[in-house]
Order: sequence, then structure tokens, then C-alpha cells
Amino acid sequence: MKRRDLLTAFPFSGYSLAVLAQDLHAQSLPPAKPDFDIVAPPKNRPKTIQHEPNMTLVELKTDVFIAGGGLAGVCAALSAARNGAKVVLVQDRSRLGGNSSSEVKMHVVGANSHRGRPGWREGGLIEELRLDDAAGNPQRSWEMWDLLLYDKVVREKNITVLLETTLYSVVKKGEAIDHVMARCDKSEHLYRVHAPLYLDCTGDSRLGLESGALMRTGREARSEFNESLAPEKPDEETLGSSILFTSRDYGRPMPFTPPSWARKVTREQLRFRPTKTWEYGYWWIEWGGNLNTIWDNERIRYELLAIALGVWDYIKNSDNHPDSANWALDWLGMMPGKRGSRRMVGDHLLTQHDLLKGEFDDAVAIGGWPMDDHPPGGFDRSELPPNTVLKTPEVYNIPLRSLYSKNVPNLMMAGRNISATHAAFTSSRVMATCACVGQAAGTAAAQCVSAGILPRQLAQDRPRVQSLQQTLLRQDQSLRGVKNEDLLDLAKQAKVQASGSEEHYPAQNILDGWVRDIPGKEVHQWAGRLSSDGAWIELQWPRPVKLSSIQLTFDTGFQRELTLSSSDGVTKGIVRAPQPETVRDYRILAGGKELATVTGNHQRLRRHQFEAVTTDRIRVQISATNGSELARLFEIRCYA
Repeated sequence: MKRRDLLTAFPFSGYSLAVLAQDLHAQSLPPAKPDFDIVAPPKNRPKTIQHEPNMTLVELKTDVFIAGGGLAGVCAALSAARNGAKVVLVQDRSRLGGNSSSEVKMHVVGANSHRGRPGWREGGLIEELRLDDAAGNPQRSWEMWDLLLYDKVVREKNITVLLETTLYSVVKKGEAIDHVMARCDKSEHLYRVHAPLYLDCTGDSRLGLESGALMRTGREARSEFNESLAPEKPDEETLGSSILFTSRDYGRPMPFTPPSWARKVTREQLRFRPTKTWEYGYWWIEWGGNLNTIWDNERIRYELLAIALGVWDYIKNSDNHPDSANWALDWLGMMPGKRGSRRMVGDHLLTQHDLLKGEFDDAVAIGGWPMDDHPPGGFDRSELPPNTVLKTPEVYNIPLRSLYSKNVPNLMMAGRNISATHAAFTSSRVMATCACVGQAAGTAAAQCVSAGILPRQLAQDRPRVQSLQQTLLRQDQSLRGVKNEDLLDLAKQAKVQASGSEEHYPAQNILDGWVRDIPGKEVHQWAGRLSSDGAWIELQWPRPVKLSSIQLTFDTGFQRELTLSSSDGVTKGIVRAPQPETVRDYRILAGGKELATVTGNHQRLRRHQFEAVTTDRIRVQISATNGSELARLFEIRCYA
């Protein structure tokens, strides 16, 4: 499909489809109040459809339609919008975040695998969110995480977000999606949305289901892909769902009487499931993987609540935990945190072998959580350990070809429903990986819309894939084995010097193309000791260059974990504040001209735009960090 044909098929007006990836970033965007008249037209303009006389029909046209507002959907929406695309995001809950929201309270894990792979914490959008949360939410409030995600989305002028709105129908023209239907019964609106590209981030592949996309469910037979984690025979079973709880010490005896329908839990049932801490429990309260996790959701909710209350009854009343006398539940989840259901089929099906040794020319995201399989019966298989782990030797790349539908040409997917076997899914399903996949899919979707091409055409065009990879790197999305080779980055033509450098941390590191250290293996940052005058690092060109944009990548402590959790054990070692390594106060100078002044920074990636200047040198003058005695910087990029 040519760009002209694409625009004829979907006649947009009122904005440009041009991608502005090199100029857009949240730090440079003024807050934008949503235009509520678009999503809720005044009452004097009602429009209805047959069989829904009490619902108002609203017509929307956009570049990218995204179903699902978990971390994959949020990051897809943010990345598509920041790369110049108009986005409509629908979420069937009142809050964003999916399993990371206050409705489920699952902490976000990913490639660094609970400190087991130091240095490989994800960058990009999920890092931006984590850093803002750590700095602004030291009290570890899940509701403040919800608010952060909402704030990030509504301040983007290119995103229209529809909460409590459910996708329910797809209309196709030929093989492609023509438009989708969504409904919000709270506001009595029906939405008919046209877009060139559609992105399924629902987890359950509801958009894919309605559009007739090829799907897989359950577990493949071991013989199909020769995967050691697969069962001998194929089945429809998967990982179960979980309900979590939180509790606290009230300083006085707090009795507990379970409801009559709570299970009676025994010590024998808990022999592989420890109950040593009680403030946050427990991922292994899992059930329903041997049922249909979509159709049987109500049954699964009931049984999970019965198990959770039975476990708490055991903690409080079995006499095996006398120290729990003053503890009481202060929150119990009501929405099962779902792991597995449908997976869509793309041009490449990610397998166990890909995670162990695969290499992809079209890599767009990283994963690194171990392949972490659970018995489908969950808690009812208490004679089995709650999980089986196979660690990958390195972080692995995820290809673009696993992020679009094999048979619906304008449909993409991101999150736990990407094109993967069950064995590969047991790793790629975790939320930080889903967030990175969302950023990749959103960026790719924006580039497809700009070029007037479909995802498969992008994946088959090597120069376009390389351009996509360089765009992702510029936006701090890490890819294993791919470094900054952006020909537009004028910093690569410069020489570098600094006020001083620590041993093994030379100034030249900021131009090597890599933006993370691997403890004990690789160093790619400059570090200079702060004196009373601060520290500085400077780029010098052999002849003057014209600049209007400078990008800095700081150290934010990738060797540590960083997530919101109610677990004191997980939180131990996490800095719930600006990260101490990060530069706090700095200036950017061109000769004697000040281009930017920043105080109070806590972010890793900072972009600065200014009226074009012609200069033969720029200096980053650092006066303070958030705690470290060293000024640290991974990269300076400069653009005309």
C-alpha cells in the first residue's frame, strides 16, 4: 500500500502525519488538556446506531489505535505519540498499568531478573516511568503509580485516552481492519475508530480475536520445536492467575476469622511455598491454568480469594506463626492478575531456542527474565514446586517480526500476547519486557504511518529496520549488540576532553556508542570527580558546526533493581528517591553562550532544544549530583 493510497483510504485532517522523532520528548512538551468535546460531543449532536438507541455514537479517526492500557499499551501509546503519530488508546479499567496497577499490585520485573543480571535494567520509557515513580513516590503508594501513568498519557497532545472503554467489534475490508467499535457504558458512548494501524495490547488478544488473526493457546508439544520446557503432548493449559494481598503490623492483637468458603490450608500444602514474610503475598497463590483463563475468570477469582484467605488463616491461626498476632490484612486484590491466555501468530514465532542463542537482524527490544514455567494447576499441585526456571545465558533480542500479525496486515501486538511459543512466553511475559516491546511497536507503528507502509514492509526493508533501531536507541531503548551509529549525530565528529577522569572511566567513553555498564565486564561512561567548581566535559570540532539539539544520557544505577513493590525484601536495596549517581544540576554552554540550565534532574535521558547556534565546542558543566561524588555521563549527542 502506497502512502497516497493509505491517506486516501483514511482521509485525515487537522494534523500532519510526519514523524518528528528527532524532536519530540516529554520534557519539551507543554501539558495539554484533553479535548473532551471530541470524546463526549455536546448533547445537541447525538448520533445513534441501530439496536443501541440509548448510546451516542462518536466517530474518531487517528493514526494508531491501541487496545489495552497495561504497561505495553501505555508505552506503545507514548512512543507512537512522541514519534509524531496521533493515538487513540482504549482501556477497559478506570486506571492504566494492568498488572502493575493498584488493582493487582504486581511489581515490575524484567531483564535484570531480581538483581541476577546487574547492568541490564531496561532503559527507554519504562526507565523514565520508574525514575519518576522513585523520585515522586517514596511512600510506595500504588495509587500514585496509577496517577503517574495517567499523567504521562493525558499530557501528550497526540493521545486520546478512553478509560472504562472496551473494544468489542472489528470491521474489515479484505484482510485488513477498516475500523473498530468500542463502548463506554459509564458515559453511554459508542466509538467507531478508523486508523491505518491497530495495536493489540490487551493481553488476551481481544483485538486479534475480533479481527480473525491467527492465534495459539496452551502449550506446544515438545516435538514441534524441540523445546525442552514443552510437554510431551500439546494441551490447552497455561500459567494460572494470581491474587495478591498486603498486610501490616498494627501494634496490637488483630484476630482474623476467615469466611466459611475460605480454604483450609495445611503445612503440607505449603512445603514448597514459604510464608516467612507477610507484608506482601504471594505470587504462588496461583490457580486456573488448566481452565480457560478468560472464560473461567469468575471461577478463578473465587478460588483465588478462597486460597488467599486460607493462607492468611494459616498464618494467623495455625500457631506456626505466633509473631503474626499483631498483623492484619489491609488490602486484598479482587482482580486476578492474569499470566497466560491467547498469543497471536506473527511472521516469526519466538521459541526457547531464540531466547538461548537466537540472533535477529530486526531486533527491537530486549528480554532477560528466565523461562519461568508454572504448573497449570497452581496451588492445587502443592506436591510440585511452584515454578521451574531455565535461565538464558544472556539477555536476548526480540524481533520486529514477532510484533505484527501474520494474516491481518495492519495489526500489530505488544505485551504477553506477542508471537511466541509457550516456552518463550514464560520469559517474554514479564511487564518490563512487555513495556519495551510496547515502545518498539509504538515507534514502528509511527514510522509505518509516516511512510505509508505496513509492518511487514518495514520488517522486510533492511535500511528502514536499521533506521528504526537507531531511533529506538536514540530514545534509550537498549538492543543487545546494536550501538549508536546515527549518521546525523554530530558528536561523533568531535574530540572530547574533561576536567578530569577516574581510572577506567575516560571521557572518550561518551562517544563509543554504548549507554550502559555491565559490572565487572564493560565500562562505557565517563566519570569525573566533583571539585568546588564542579566538573565538566567538552566536545570540540575541527571547524564550527550548527546545532539546535543536544541529548544527554546520565547514569541512573542500572546495577540496582528499581521497581514499586509492597515487598520489603524486594524493596531492600532499591533507592526510592532520585538515584544517587544521577547528575542533578548542570549547564550546557557553547563558547560563552548558555544553551540550557537544569536543576533538580533525576532522569536518565535529557533532551535540549534551542535556537540554532554555530560553534566549535560545547561544554556540559556539572555542579551537583543526587548523592555521588562523581559526575557520570554515558553519552552526548548533538544534532543540527
